[in-house]
Amino acid sequence: MAYQSKEVKTSNLAEFNVALRSQKTQAMVLTSLRGKADEYFRNIASAVANSADLQKCDPVTLICGGLQAAQLQLPLGSGLGFAYLIPFKNTKKGIYEAQFQLGYKGLVQLAIRSGLFAEINCGEVYEGELSDFNRIAGTFKLDGKKESDKIIGYFAYFRLNNGDTPEKCFSKSLYMSAEEVEKHAKRYSQTYSSQYDSTRAASKWTTDFEAMAKKTVLKLLLSRYAPMSVEIQQAVSSDQAIIREDGVLDYVDNTAPEEQVQEESADAAAAIRGAAENKVAAAVEASDAAVEKADKDTGEIFNQQ
Repeated sequence: MAYQSKEVKTSNLAEFNVALRSQKTQAMVLTSLRGKADEYFRNIASAVANSADLQKCDPVTLICGGLQAAQLQLPLGSGLGFAYLIPFKNTKKGIYEAQFQLGYKGLVQLAIRSGLFAEINCGEVYEGELSDFNRIAGTFKLDGKKESDKIIGYFAYFRLNNGDTPEKCFSKSLYMSAEEVEKHAKRYSQTYSSQYDSTRAASKWTTDFEAMAKKTVLKLLLSRYAPMSVEIQQAVSSDQAIIREDGVLDYVDNTAPEEQVQEESADAAAAIRGAAENKVAAAVEASDAAVEKADKDTGEIFNQQ
């Protein structure tokens, strides 16, 4: 359903600074960050002061989104790639709000920090590089010769340090074609279509598709197969959410991570049920055909030769 264009209230830097200096904000930050509160105030003030787009946003969502990044010890900034505050035009409320968004570098940083991973990586796959892909085993090879700069897909990989030797450590990888990533983005992010809809703020899918694609593949891989530290769980659950003052995560742009997993599981279950139903139908059809070709008195199947 298309959004109807209407006037949206914007904030300003002065309004943000007042909210940031309020006793309520000061108490909340000091309680959450303790000795790192001063660093948080400097960083969030600098991030907002240097972005005219962020200055339009509701100050509370800026403060809470920045606080989430600080609690995860991930620096904000588009040039760093760890975490972002993204303006989102909430047309239902008639205001701009700041959405917390995790970068793929932030996910890698949290994984390394957990001490559970021996290796972790994600990246682009160029035309010609993919030489083998086994969908059932979830394995693939990227030992082909690069033929062009065209990106045909994205991969993510990790190996845990839970064995005596690398061979005994659990490892897993995931490959998604560029088309699969785009389909996922369209399904779970409303702002993916912002490049076609001027009523919404530009999304990271529009401005940095490759980074978002790598994060998507890595996030799905870790969510499905990796042991997740408390920090990684917190980061994944808050990704692409507007964080309210009471800590509630509002997924105004996308489906909540838990619902994504449920929908994907439901899709898989439906596919399994469909395959099973097809097999049953085929068996019934074969049985009916056999009955038609059997002797009605003895039940003996006629020789078809």
